[in-house]
Amino acid sequence: MAEQRIPELAAKAGHQAYRTTLEQTGAVIVKTSNGQVVERKRDGSVILIKTLALGKRVKPGTVLKRSS
Repeated sequence: MAEQRIPELAAKAGHQAYRTTLEQTGAVIVKTSNGQVVERKRDGSVILIKTLALGKRVKPGTVLKRSS
């Protein structure tokens, strides 16, 4: 039962870390948003850094191997 809540708890922890970083440090966060890499500042302003190419869809459970 507790293991089923892990994804939910992890998502909440990630969102909380994001908010804490912005609130406490005033730092800039770089993240992806709708196929773009953006810089988000504490005041809520967003600066586009780069537009990302469309990725490939991968079926859940697919095992990927890193090539050297």
